[in-house]
Amino acid sequence: MKSPFDSDLDIRARHLLRTLIAQYLIDGEPVGSRTLARSSGLEVSPATIRNIMADLEEAGLVASPHTSAGRIPTPRGLRLFVDSLIELKPVAGEDMARLLELPQQATTRDLLGNASALLSAMTHFAGVVTVPRHGDFPLRHIDFVNLPGARVLVILVFSDNQVQNRVIQLAKPLDGSELEQAANYLNSTFAGFRLDDIRAHLLGELRAAGSELNRLLSSTVELAAASFAPEGEDDVLVTGQTNLMGYSELADLDRLRDLFDTFQQKRDLLQLMEVCVKAPGVRLFIGEESGFAALDGCSVVTASYGVGGRMLGAIGVIGPTRMAYERVIPVVQATASLLSDALNRAGAAS
Repeated sequence: MKSPFDSDLDIRARHLLRTLIAQYLIDGEPVGSRTLARSSGLEVSPATIRNIMADLEEAGLVASPHTSAGRIPTPRGLRLFVDSLIELKPVAGEDMARLLELPQQATTRDLLGNASALLSAMTHFAGVVTVPRHGDFPLRHIDFVNLPGARVLVILVFSDNQVQNRVIQLAKPLDGSELEQAANYLNSTFAGFRLDDIRAHLLGELRAAGSELNRLLSSTVELAAASFAPEGEDDVLVTGQTNLMGYSELADLDRLRDLFDTFQQKRDLLQLMEVCVKAPGVRLFIGEESGFAALDGCSVVTASYGVGGRMLGAIGVIGPTRMAYERVIPVVQATASLLSDALNRAGAAS
């Protein structure tokens, strides 16, 4: 199909499409040719505008609802708008002031939850943020506490101030001196390493005959292996879901039920957010672009956050496709940036 932007109408068509979408994003109503003629600033007749609109409709960038002679942008039109026609706005001073008030001494999970809730409040959409595994942060300290029945309480303290307790079952009990010896060795050798790196190092040491680990921890190899066992999958926090009930585009009960089921089950949402983490920067999915039917009527705007240049997760919003992208995108981007700053400061202070 030939695009209207291959013709002499290129500049005018783009201008009219931008004008139409800007108007639609404000009031959600189909935009007619007369309205475009008045608001576009172009010295062209309504007939010329109708011809350009017909070309845009043929290209799949706008559509005519059955109940109106006006036109609305399609997801494809919104994608073109966001990719090449949008003029992003600076984050408002009051929004930036709220972001700068993110708590600095909170645990990572609390910090992420606060950031997501704040993003939801600023945009009036649902806020989403992935929570990385504990093992994505360097280990600061490990302690062992003997429990009855050959069990041991493992206390892992991470660089982001998170504390994780694990109870592990051993084949035979260990006395206090063996646990102390194990803790001293692991703290002196592996403090500052992530759990994945510690597991890899342990495997290498165990394969080396006569290694220091085998000599010092001959009776606690099982303890060391169990202490750093892999965790489950990442989690995702969703805040402000009820905000979405106020948008007419999402008012259908079946649509809302599917959407809220997605929030509750989290599996599809996690899969989508993992895609966002792997591609640093802002990601935007409009309608069907997400690949999940429950999000067909929504747009998802995310940005990745991390520590020391390493991406840990993504934060963003889910709302109707009719959103103020020029404002939402910079707010999401600023939130992710300030979240990374807060996590980096927490790591530097540890």
